[in-house]
Amino acid sequence: MNAPTNLTKNQALVFDALTRAEGPMSAYTILDKLRDHGFRAPLQVYRALEKLLELGLVHRLESLNSFVACSHTTEACCRHHGTVAFAICESCGQVSEFHDHAIDDRLAHFARSKGFKAEKTTIELRGLCSACAG
Repeated sequence: MNAPTNLTKNQALVFDALTRAEGPMSAYTILDKLRDHGFRAPLQVYRALEKLLELGLVHRLESLNSFVACSHTTEACCRHHGTVAFAICESCGQVSEFHDHAIDDRLAHFARSKGFKAEKTTIELRGLCSACAG
């Protein structure tokens, strides 16, 4: 996906770096890749990432403390899903993003039944992808 035109220069550069990456990237890895583009401090990367997360263009992988570009082709698609889920290969680092409306429904039902107001739901499956497992 191309960067939306309403992004700042730094946001567009961070988004482009994540889009071109072969796997998840930490903020410091992004900083290292963008030093030639004027990035000097982690705060520059974190500010850009914060906005990209808000727009639904990138996701934070909590267990890896890293970021990936949204795999959907429509801008900010993931802001409209209840749950974002990832399958993360422990061997090669491949990350597959997926959505399952049945899981969304079950989690929403559970939250409602407990009077819990969920603000964000992320599921991370860790294991081996088919290529590494076979």
